Amino acid sequence: MGIISIEKLDHLYWLGRYTERVYTTLRKFYRIYDLLIEAPEGTYKTYCERLNIPDVYGSNDVFADSYPFDKENPDSLIANMSRAYDNAIVLRDELSSNVLSYLQLAVDIFEMNTRNAPLLELQPVIDYILAFWGCVDDYVDSEDCRNIMKCGKHVERLDLYIRLEYHTEDIEKEFSKLLNRIYRTHMCYNMENLQKLTDIINVKKDWSTDYREALEYLGNIIEVR
Repeated sequence: MGIISIEKLDHLYWLGRYTERVYTTLRKFYRIYDLLIEAPEGTYKTYCERLNIPDVYGSNDVFADSYPFDKENPDSLIANMSRAYDNAIVLRDELSSNVLSYLQLAVDIFEMNTRNAPLLELQPVIDYILAFWGCVDDYVDSEDCRNIMKCGKHVERLDLYIRLEYHTEDIEKEFSKLLNRIYRTHMCYNMENLQKLTDIINVKKDWSTDYREALEYLGNIIEVR
Protein backbone atom coordinates (compact mmCIF):
# COMPACT_ATOMS: atom_id res chain seq x y z
CA MET A 1 0.00 0.00 0.00
CA GLY A 2 2.94 2.34 0.43
CA ILE A 3 3.23 5.02 3.10
CA ILE A 4 0.15 5.37 5.32
CA SER A 5 -0.95 8.94 5.98
CA ILE A 6 -1.20 10.17 9.57
CA GLU A 7 -4.96 10.55 9.15
CA LYS A 8 -5.44 6.96 7.98
CA LEU A 9 -3.10 5.64 10.65
CA ASP A 10 -5.28 7.39 13.20
CA HIS A 11 -8.47 5.85 11.78
CA LEU A 12 -6.92 2.38 11.64
CA TYR A 13 -5.74 2.56 15.23
CA TRP A 14 -9.08 3.79 16.59
CA LEU A 15 -11.03 1.34 14.48
CA GLY A 16 -9.13 -1.39 16.32
CA ARG A 17 -9.73 0.23 19.70
CA TYR A 18 -13.46 0.90 19.33
CA THR A 19 -14.17 -2.52 17.86
CA GLU A 20 -12.39 -4.21 20.74
CA ARG A 21 -14.09 -1.93 23.25
CA VAL A 22 -17.49 -3.17 22.11
CA TYR A 23 -16.36 -6.79 22.04
CA THR A 24 -14.84 -6.93 25.52
CA THR A 25 -17.39 -4.72 27.28
CA LEU A 26 -20.28 -6.60 25.68
CA ARG A 27 -18.85 -9.88 26.94
CA LYS A 28 -18.53 -8.32 30.40
CA PHE A 29 -22.11 -7.02 30.17
CA TYR A 30 -23.24 -10.58 29.52
CA ARG A 31 -21.66 -11.67 32.79
CA ILE A 32 -23.18 -8.92 34.94
CA TYR A 33 -26.63 -8.58 33.35
CA ASP A 34 -28.31 -11.35 35.33
CA LEU A 35 -26.65 -10.18 38.53
CA LEU A 36 -28.13 -6.71 38.12
CA ILE A 37 -31.68 -8.04 38.23
CA GLU A 38 -31.49 -9.20 41.84
CA ALA A 39 -28.46 -7.27 43.09
CA PRO A 40 -28.70 -4.28 45.45
CA GLU A 41 -29.29 -0.96 43.75
CA GLY A 42 -26.08 0.69 42.58
CA THR A 43 -24.24 -2.56 41.87
CA TYR A 44 -23.33 -1.25 38.42
CA LYS A 45 -21.47 1.72 39.96
CA THR A 46 -18.27 -0.27 40.48
CA TYR A 47 -18.23 -1.12 36.77
CA CYS A 48 -18.62 2.56 35.87
CA GLU A 49 -15.84 3.57 38.25
CA ARG A 50 -13.42 1.00 36.86
CA LEU A 51 -14.10 2.12 33.29
CA ASN A 52 -13.99 5.78 34.30
CA ILE A 53 -17.42 6.51 32.82
CA PRO A 54 -19.92 8.83 34.54
CA ASP A 55 -22.89 7.36 36.36
CA VAL A 56 -25.81 8.79 34.37
CA TYR A 57 -28.09 5.84 35.13
CA GLY A 58 -29.40 6.00 38.68
CA SER A 59 -30.56 2.39 38.94
CA ASN A 60 -29.60 -1.13 37.95
CA ASP A 61 -32.56 -1.38 35.55
CA VAL A 62 -31.72 1.86 33.76
CA PHE A 63 -28.09 0.81 33.40
CA ALA A 64 -29.07 -2.60 31.99
CA ASP A 65 -31.27 -0.93 29.38
CA SER A 66 -29.36 2.28 28.61
CA TYR A 67 -25.75 1.11 28.60
CA PRO A 68 -26.16 -1.11 25.52
CA PHE A 69 -28.69 0.93 23.50
CA ASP A 70 -28.73 4.65 24.35
CA LYS A 71 -27.39 6.52 21.30
CA GLU A 72 -27.20 9.77 23.28
CA ASN A 73 -24.88 8.22 25.86
CA PRO A 74 -21.30 8.53 24.52
CA ASP A 75 -20.19 5.60 26.70
CA SER A 76 -22.87 3.18 25.51
CA LEU A 77 -22.13 0.08 23.48
CA ILE A 78 -24.06 1.38 20.48
CA ALA A 79 -22.12 4.68 20.58
CA ASN A 80 -18.79 2.85 20.54
CA MET A 81 -19.98 0.53 17.77
CA SER A 82 -20.95 3.57 15.73
CA ARG A 83 -17.51 5.12 16.27
CA ALA A 84 -15.88 1.93 15.04
CA TYR A 85 -18.03 2.03 11.91
CA ASP A 86 -17.35 5.75 11.34
CA ASN A 87 -13.61 5.07 11.36
CA ALA A 88 -14.07 2.10 9.03
CA ILE A 89 -16.10 4.07 6.47
CA VAL A 90 -13.20 6.38 5.63
CA LEU A 91 -10.99 3.29 5.18
CA ARG A 92 -13.26 1.60 2.65
CA ASP A 93 -10.49 1.33 0.05
CA GLU A 94 -8.08 -0.22 2.55
CA LEU A 95 -10.59 -2.58 4.15
CA SER A 96 -12.83 -3.68 1.24
CA SER A 97 -16.60 -4.01 1.36
CA ASN A 98 -16.32 -7.57 2.71
CA VAL A 99 -14.62 -6.37 5.89
CA LEU A 100 -16.80 -3.29 6.26
CA SER A 101 -20.01 -5.28 5.93
CA TYR A 102 -19.54 -7.05 9.27
CA LEU A 103 -19.32 -3.76 11.15
CA GLN A 104 -22.45 -2.56 9.36
CA LEU A 105 -24.24 -5.75 10.43
CA ALA A 106 -23.14 -5.20 14.04
CA VAL A 107 -24.49 -1.63 14.00
CA ASP A 108 -27.75 -2.90 12.51
CA ILE A 109 -28.18 -5.37 15.38
CA PHE A 110 -28.02 -2.53 17.89
CA GLU A 111 -30.42 -0.45 15.80
CA MET A 112 -32.98 -3.23 15.45
CA ASN A 113 -32.87 -4.48 19.03
CA THR A 114 -36.26 -4.62 20.71
CA ARG A 115 -34.72 -4.77 24.20
CA ASN A 116 -36.94 -7.73 25.06
CA ALA A 117 -34.10 -10.22 25.42
CA PRO A 118 -30.86 -8.22 25.07
CA LEU A 119 -28.48 -11.08 25.81
CA LEU A 120 -29.96 -13.20 23.05
CA GLU A 121 -30.42 -10.37 20.58
CA LEU A 122 -26.91 -8.97 21.02
CA GLN A 123 -25.11 -12.30 20.55
CA PRO A 124 -24.72 -11.70 16.79
CA VAL A 125 -22.67 -8.57 17.56
CA ILE A 126 -19.96 -10.74 19.09
CA ASP A 127 -20.12 -13.09 16.12
CA TYR A 128 -19.89 -10.24 13.60
CA ILE A 129 -16.89 -8.68 15.37
CA LEU A 130 -15.08 -12.02 15.30
CA ALA A 131 -15.96 -12.35 11.61
CA PHE A 132 -14.67 -8.82 11.04
CA TRP A 133 -11.24 -9.71 12.41
CA GLY A 134 -11.18 -12.90 10.35
CA CYS A 135 -11.91 -10.89 7.21
CA VAL A 136 -9.21 -8.38 8.13
CA ASP A 137 -6.67 -11.19 7.85
CA ASP A 138 -8.14 -12.43 4.57
CA TYR A 139 -8.98 -9.22 2.70
CA VAL A 140 -6.75 -6.40 3.99
CA ASP A 141 -3.69 -6.65 1.76
CA SER A 142 -1.47 -4.23 3.65
CA GLU A 143 0.36 -5.86 6.54
CA ASP A 144 0.94 -2.41 8.03
CA CYS A 145 -2.79 -1.72 8.06
CA ARG A 146 -3.50 -5.02 9.76
CA ASN A 147 -0.81 -4.46 12.37
CA ILE A 148 -1.95 -0.91 13.16
CA MET A 149 -5.55 -2.06 13.66
CA LYS A 150 -4.35 -4.88 15.89
CA CYS A 151 -2.18 -2.50 17.89
CA GLY A 152 -5.36 -0.58 18.65
CA LYS A 153 -7.16 -3.82 19.44
CA HIS A 154 -4.52 -4.99 21.92
CA VAL A 155 -4.10 -1.57 23.56
CA GLU A 156 -7.85 -1.45 24.19
CA ARG A 157 -8.04 -5.03 25.39
CA LEU A 158 -5.11 -4.54 27.74
CA ASP A 159 -6.65 -1.31 29.06
CA LEU A 160 -9.95 -3.08 29.77
CA TYR A 161 -8.34 -6.17 31.23
CA ILE A 162 -6.39 -4.02 33.71
CA ARG A 163 -9.47 -1.97 34.63
CA LEU A 164 -11.70 -5.02 35.03
CA GLU A 165 -9.17 -6.98 37.10
CA TYR A 166 -8.57 -9.87 34.73
CA HIS A 167 -6.10 -12.51 35.81
CA THR A 168 -2.43 -11.53 35.69
CA GLU A 169 -1.82 -14.28 33.12
CA ASP A 170 -4.40 -12.74 30.77
CA ILE A 171 -2.85 -9.29 31.14
CA GLU A 172 0.65 -10.62 30.47
CA LYS A 173 -0.60 -12.50 27.41
CA GLU A 174 -2.23 -9.40 25.93
CA PHE A 175 0.82 -7.28 26.65
CA SER A 176 2.97 -9.79 24.79
CA LYS A 177 0.63 -9.58 21.80
CA LEU A 178 0.77 -5.79 21.88
CA LEU A 179 4.57 -5.76 21.90
CA ASN A 180 4.61 -8.12 18.95
CA ARG A 181 2.36 -5.80 16.93
CA ILE A 182 4.12 -2.57 17.89
CA TYR A 183 7.47 -3.88 16.74
CA ARG A 184 5.96 -4.92 13.39
CA THR A 185 4.53 -1.51 12.48
CA HIS A 186 6.06 1.78 11.41
CA MET A 187 4.13 3.64 14.10
CA CYS A 188 5.84 6.05 16.46
CA TYR A 189 5.75 4.88 20.05
CA ASN A 190 7.14 6.10 23.35
CA MET A 191 9.90 3.73 24.40
CA GLU A 192 10.14 5.19 27.92
CA ASN A 193 6.44 4.63 28.66
CA LEU A 194 6.61 1.19 27.11
CA GLN A 195 9.49 0.23 29.39
CA LYS A 196 7.73 1.60 32.47
CA LEU A 197 4.62 -0.41 31.63
CA THR A 198 6.79 -3.48 31.10
CA ASP A 199 8.31 -3.01 34.56
CA ILE A 200 4.87 -2.69 36.19
CA ILE A 201 3.52 -5.81 34.50
CA ASN A 202 6.65 -7.80 35.32
CA VAL A 203 6.26 -7.20 39.07
CA LYS A 204 2.63 -8.43 38.92
CA LYS A 205 0.99 -5.54 40.72
CA ASP A 206 -2.39 -5.79 42.41
CA TRP A 207 -4.74 -4.81 39.59
CA SER A 208 -7.62 -4.31 42.03
CA THR A 209 -5.89 -1.20 43.40
CA ASP A 210 -2.59 -0.34 41.67
CA TYR A 211 -3.74 0.11 38.13
CA ARG A 212 -3.98 3.84 37.34
CA GLU A 213 -0.23 4.23 36.80
CA ALA A 214 -0.23 1.33 34.35
CA LEU A 215 -3.16 2.84 32.44
CA GLU A 216 -1.39 6.19 32.22
CA TYR A 217 1.68 4.63 30.62
CA LEU A 218 -0.43 2.43 28.35
CA GLY A 219 -2.43 5.41 27.13
CA ASN A 220 0.72 7.25 26.15
CA ILE A 221 2.64 4.54 24.31
CA ILE A 222 1.15 4.98 20.84
CA GLU A 223 1.52 8.52 19.52
CA VAL A 224 -1.74 9.21 17.74
CA ARG A 225 -4.57 11.67 18.48
